[in-house]
Amino acid sequence: MKLTDFEALSFDCYGTLIDWEAGISAGLRPWADTNGVTLTDEELLTAYSMHEARAEEEHPADVYPLILARSMRDLGAELAVPVTDADAERFGASVPDWPAFPDSAEALARLAERYQLIILSNVDRESFAGSNARLGVTFTSIITAQDVGSYKPSPRNFDALAAEVDRLGIGEGRLLHVAQSLFHDHVPAKSAGLPTVWINRRHDNPGWGATPEPPASVTPDWTFSSMAAFADAVDAEGV
Repeated sequence: MKLTDFEALSFDCYGTLIDWEAGISAGLRPWADTNGVTLTDEELLTAYSMHEARAEEEHPADVYPLILARSMRDLGAELAVPVTDADAERFGASVPDWPAFPDSAEALARLAERYQLIILSNVDRESFAGSNARLGVTFTSIITAQDVGSYKPSPRNFDALAAEVDRLGIGEGRLLHVAQSLFHDHVPAKSAGLPTVWINRRHDNPGWGATPEPPASVTPDWTFSSMAAFADAVDAEGV
């Protein structure tokens, strides 16, 4: 396979294009400091990760702000630290404030010259609209957990992606899935028969951070440390 063999790219957003670990840390840090929690940002992310994954599995119909609020309350219960309604609501509403990675917008603009771009994201429409403004491109299609009624790694989300690819008339085998999370994206995408690109944003950090460890071994077809490096590789093939 060559990167330029594909017609369309489907993207995870948070962790891949938007720096969700920075966003989560910014939301949790003031609460943690106020309540004397001595965990580092990395330790907070690791502790938080399982609560969000469980909330998404157990409450698939909840929109993402409710998932965030529930996850923060559950983290507080684990740490025996109070979480007020204002704390939880503020954290739930924080997604539009989460920063884009510095290379995302420019890389997407280059990729949009060659491919159709599709979002497959564990978020709600309203929250994604705030993030989309930071990314600066118009996506061909946007599929959110709110649209599907479940959260990745559920195969239902990848079934919805397949249905959208069919609707768009994208050829068989001409979709490439691009994501950071092995847990949320690469394991289920490979199960769905999709080739994948791993944007390994945590390449210089040990551990899994805000993303749970994948439940099975998975080997992406390509690995890059950034969106810029991915776009560079596509450009080099296209010369």
